[in-house]
Amino acid sequence: MAGNHAEGMTNTTTAAIPSSRPVSGPVLSVSPPDEGTGDGTMLAILVMAQFMALLDATIVNVAIPSIQKNMHASGAGLQFIVAGYTVAYAMLLITGARLGSLVGHKRLFIAGLITFTTASFLCGVAPTTGVLIASRVVQGIGAAAMVPQTLSIIQKRFTGASRTRAFSVYGAAISIGGVTGQVLGGVLVDLNIGHSAWRSIFFVNVPVGVLAVILASRKLPADGAIVGRVRDGLDVIGLVLGSAAVLLLVLPLVLGRQEGWPAWTFVALAAGIVLAVVFVLAERRVAATGGRPLLDLKVVRSPGLPSALVALAAGMIAYGAFLFVFAFHLQGGLGESPLRAGLTFAPAGAGFGLVGFFWRKLPTTWHPSLPVVGFSGAAIGYLLVGLGLRDGSHGGYWLVPLMLVLGAFMGAAFSPLLAHGLVRVPPARAADASGLLTTVLQLSIVLGITVFGDLFLSLSTHIGPHPSAAAFGTVLLTLCAVSAAGLLGAVPLSRNVRRALHHSEATHHSEQPLPAE
Repeated sequence: MAGNHAEGMTNTTTAAIPSSRPVSGPVLSVSPPDEGTGDGTMLAILVMAQFMALLDATIVNVAIPSIQKNMHASGAGLQFIVAGYTVAYAMLLITGARLGSLVGHKRLFIAGLITFTTASFLCGVAPTTGVLIASRVVQGIGAAAMVPQTLSIIQKRFTGASRTRAFSVYGAAISIGGVTGQVLGGVLVDLNIGHSAWRSIFFVNVPVGVLAVILASRKLPADGAIVGRVRDGLDVIGLVLGSAAVLLLVLPLVLGRQEGWPAWTFVALAAGIVLAVVFVLAERRVAATGGRPLLDLKVVRSPGLPSALVALAAGMIAYGAFLFVFAFHLQGGLGESPLRAGLTFAPAGAGFGLVGFFWRKLPTTWHPSLPVVGFSGAAIGYLLVGLGLRDGSHGGYWLVPLMLVLGAFMGAAFSPLLAHGLVRVPPARAADASGLLTTVLQLSIVLGITVFGDLFLSLSTHIGPHPSAAAFGTVLLTLCAVSAAGLLGAVPLSRNVRRALHHSEATHHSEQPLPAE
């Protein structure tokens, strides 16, 4: 086992060394240039599942008024319709990552996809609020099973430039999924297809999910035989501690604002922090005694990953808060329809997607600096949007190019960030990296929505000519600072990648044959 691990580390690190030869292309490729291995159809299936999971985290937001009117749901019921998915999803991500390495990534991916698709159908036909809440929880469980397998399969089945390209597509899907949820939710609710009202936001997953299951069965690489029983390799103590810690952290963050922050929310947060510490200590002990921890914390030592996680957390806090606060201001403060509110985000999604997919076409020497430029530009973008709408206006034509540029900067930040931070994680620890990254991502979004959503709602109750606009401007000023804080991770990561580039150039030149006399 030690030999295999060392080999995986060597191969992965080698693939991560930048090449000095190409003028453009991936910053993390091998010299001589190598396109690597990896199937485009396989990547499309994996990204499709990731996209669906993130879309369903935001698509419900614009449908809440319709659900409340149609089902006569209480305030608490509406909270759990939104939170049930998020809590189950975040709580089980690390478990899903570990189970994938035990039972097989393809098996668990397909099982999670089937669960997610079936639960989406049940959400669409739910006759009562209780059934809808239960179906949303099952949706979250399915998402937690399939999403971590995406990164694990990319880590293990893609190499060279194909792996860098896959990370770019994955990074773009993360952002586009959230933005598309806002846009698609508004479109579907506004169209009211077949008088389905809000139900169409769940039915849209069914044909996509069925197609994804069929393609995944045929195209994803087969898993090996399961050796022994799952419980023999599953860290049950880590599972209980980790899941409980995430639940105690996420539940009060999601529900605290609506409940007025009662005492139980602070008790739960404190208990969650304590359990998180206990979880870390327990995982270290399991690893030290030769066991298989639910999360091998040694993965954090992978070159570039700690810096990437810091930057990712800051970026996703700001991104999640921006989506929530802007959507709330557009509909609640400015009276926009769900359709128009959703379409406001479309330019940002387009900018994010274009840069996220095509950043590799830029000169190679630019690649290490892209996350730094991206976080800096996003910070300025948040500031300009906040200042531009602070007077209570609807924006005007200038908002479209500004949202497009803001999305482009976010694409420049996230897609290279994932490639630089994850490409040197050993394949043997792909499941650990996947679980850690997706958990940090989801918790950061929840934290952004909770903290800055609460700040926005508190400020918008103040008396003034445009209280919602003033609150929105203030919150975006703070999001500017949060996005700038992402530089604390992006700058060290850029330095590490640039040093690797220089090292690769020096090695390449030293291996060149001497010219003939």
